[in-house]
Amino acid sequence: MLKKSFLLLSIVVFCSAFIIPEKIVKKADKEIAKFYELETFEKSAIDISEAANKATTSEFGDGNLFKISSNGKSLGYGYIGNAPSKTATFDYLVLFDTDFIITKSKVLVYREEYGGEIGSKRWLKQFIGASSASEELVYNMDIIPISGATISVKSMTRAVNDLLQSIAKLQKKSLL
Repeated sequence: MLKKSFLLLSIVVFCSAFIIPEKIVKKADKEIAKFYELETFEKSAIDISEAANKATTSEFGDGNLFKISSNGKSLGYGYIGNAPSKTATFDYLVLFDTDFIITKSKVLVYREEYGGEIGSKRWLKQFIGASSASEELVYNMDIIPISGATISVKSMTRAVNDLLQSIAKLQKKSLL
């Protein structure tokens, strides 16, 4: 009985690890509406096969990569990700134009006592304009460090670099 309970709990934890919490989705939707100055828009999940997903460094699944449109017109793309901080994780949103150039990045939920400065608009503007064709963003050169948020700054920088590299791989395979 104990083995069955443990197995069931393991399956539930494993499956829930790939689900974006509704709270995060709502925050992302609010940011998308604000960015595009729209009350309504459509999000269409971009499905990435398991094989293609294994070839990337970012995790694509459960609709975290999506196309954004309004009234049949494509506006761009979005990605909701999760990255580690010192003892927890934080959730973030990256918006792209139709050519997969970053137009906005936003920390949706930050769960640490320190380091929340990475959520400032001023700091996040550093990612705008980066694309899969760009050089890798380098901490302390392209990305300004923040005292007291070193781990989170490096983590966000790594997450964006991984996302851009993953997008490049998917584009090479004509999956985007």
